Amino acid sequence: MNYFKSLFILFLLISSCKTNEHPKNIPLVLKESNADFVIAFGSCNNQTLANPLWTAIEKNNPNVWIWGGDVIYTDTNDMAFMAENYRKQKNNTDYATFAKKVEMLGTWDDHDYGLNDGGVEYPKKAEAQQLFLDFLDVAKNDVRRKQEGVYFAKNYSVNNNTIKIILLDTRYFRTALTTDNETEKRFKPNVYGEGTMLGETQWGWLKNELQNSKAAYNIIVSSIQFLSGEHGFETWANMPHEADKLANLIKSSGAKNAIILSGDRHISEISKKEIDGLNYPIIDFTSSGLTHSYSDFKGEPNKYRLGNVVSKKSFGVLNFDFKTNAVTMEIKGENNVVFETYTQYYQ
Repeated sequence: MNYFKSLFILFLLISSCKTNEHPKNIPLVLKESNADFVIAFGSCNNQTLANPLWTAIEKNNPNVWIWGGDVIYTDTNDMAFMAENYRKQKNNTDYATFAKKVEMLGTWDDHDYGLNDGGVEYPKKAEAQQLFLDFLDVAKNDVRRKQEGVYFAKNYSVNNNTIKIILLDTRYFRTALTTDNETEKRFKPNVYGEGTMLGETQWGWLKNELQNSKAAYNIIVSSIQFLSGEHGFETWANMPHEADKLANLIKSSGAKNAIILSGDRHISEISKKEIDGLNYPIIDFTSSGLTHSYSDFKGEPNKYRLGNVVSKKSFGVLNFDFKTNAVTMEIKGENNVVFETYTQYYQ
């Protein structure tokens, strides 16, 4: 009897050892903890709806959280009403707990800017800017308090490397879009050369930030999508000359490994485009729908798409591994479930 009992125990030990040897059985959380730096980001967050994702986001141990726009929904000229909506979001229990532990960065989109699809014409943009910065607890002597627009850049030093986060403002200076009166789409591209996405001052600032960047990775945050341009909603493709300008600036500046993060769409997806003369591809990682999503999404063309569109509530995670020069991008949802993942290796 003792002989068979000993054999059984030995069998269990061997089986246990074999299981632990298989990488496929290692929980994702262990893999994530090996990252040298973690960025989590998202957009489209209605302050009146349940905020179900903050505990899941926290499980990824992000070094920084980036708001990609639409922090709240408050299309209004009433600044007291806007301030109250920011207060509601800031006082959400799960969000408040998360925000105490993680550094918060962000840019805005139309619904926290104050005007649906709005741009330079919004009359309360200066006042709204201060409320947005108040929400992020930006210091009163910060440069963003004195400039027009919420664009900003910050470097993070990581194991003798640098990650630079560049936040664009695609609202404050953006001129008129062209309404599409011929199809069911909302907008069509402007005549090439007509209009600006960032305005002259911000374009000059961005050029300086990219040309002088020594970072191993340059993370450019745009509230609207950069690569997906066939859907007819807001996108850089509505100003094709501006999209070309950004691609050419990234190339000519010599900035390493630029990755674009975007939101706005209430869907999440990863897009990738090879640029002639650039030794790495441009990736546009869209994460949108923290509290509500395009749940009845039936599909739309995007010739640059990798993998599948996620139309459930979700957030985005970027895991940086300097040992392998890899960035693993994940679209995640409640309970930290992974919907889509893609790893890009850089030189």
